[in-house]
Amino acid sequence: MITDLKTTLIQTDLVWENVQSNLAFFNDEIDRIQEETDLIVLPEMFNTGFSMNVEKLAEDIHGTSINWIQQKSLQKKTDIVGSLIFKKNHKYYNRLIWAKPSGKIFTYDKKHLFRMSDENQFYSAGDKSITVELNGWKIKPFICYDLRFPIWLRNRGNLYDIAIFVANWPARRSAHWKILLQARAVENQCYVIGVNRVGMDGKGNRYSGDSSIIDPLGKIIFQKSDEACTYTATLSYSILQEYRTSFPAWMDADDNQEIFE
Repeated sequence: MITDLKTTLIQTDLVWENVQSNLAFFNDEIDRIQEETDLIVLPEMFNTGFSMNVEKLAEDIHGTSINWIQQKSLQKKTDIVGSLIFKKNHKYYNRLIWAKPSGKIFTYDKKHLFRMSDENQFYSAGDKSITVELNGWKIKPFICYDLRFPIWLRNRGNLYDIAIFVANWPARRSAHWKILLQARAVENQCYVIGVNRVGMDGKGNRYSGDSSIIDPLGKIIFQKSDEACTYTATLSYSILQEYRTSFPAWMDADDNQEIFE
C-alpha cells in the first residue's frame, strides 16, 4: 500500500554567487525542520543564484555542494533535491541533483535553456528526463523554463504522480508561473510542486517566489509570495488515484509520436 507523502519546500533569497553562504543557510534551515518529511525541495541553482559565471562556479561530482547535499540527505534521512552548475567533459550543465539517504544520487540536466538570459550560450541542454521513486510514488523533476513546454512534460499513461519544478522565475512573469503550474497539474492529472526564490539577484532581477503545491484537480494547496518560507504539505495518494479513476481523461491522451511523425 502506498502511503501519503510529506514534502517540504524552502523558498528563500539567495546570496549571489556565494556558495558557502547559501550552503550555510540551507544547512541551518533544514536543521530547523522539526516535523517528519520525505522530501525537501530547494530552488534552482540553490547555491549560487541563476548565474552564467560557469567557469568560476561550476562543480564536478566531487564538488562541495554535491557532497553537502548527499551528507545532509543522510543526516536528515530524507531525499533532497535542487539544481546547481555542473561541469563534465569541458561542458556546463544546469544539473538537478536528487540525493537519497542511501548516498545514491539521480541527475537531470535542464532540457530547455532560457535564451532570453543567454543560458543557451553557456550551458549544454539535457535530452533525457528521469523518474525517481520515493515510497512508491513516481516523481519527475524539471527545471524552471521546462514548465513552458507541455510535450516534454506529458504524463501519458500516468507515468508519474508528482512533477517538481525548481526555479529562479522572475517576478515580472509571476502570472505565467502560477498559471502554468496549475495547467500542468490539470492536464497531467498529477500533483505539482514549484519551488522558486525571492529577493534580488546580482543582475537586478526581482523574484516574488510564489512557490506552490497544486493538487491533480488544479486546486492550490499552498502558495506564498514575496516572503521566505519553509512549508511542509502532505500529499494524498488515495485522492490522486480516486481522481484518475473517476475522471480518466489520461486514457484519451494523444500519442506524441503519432502527432509529430
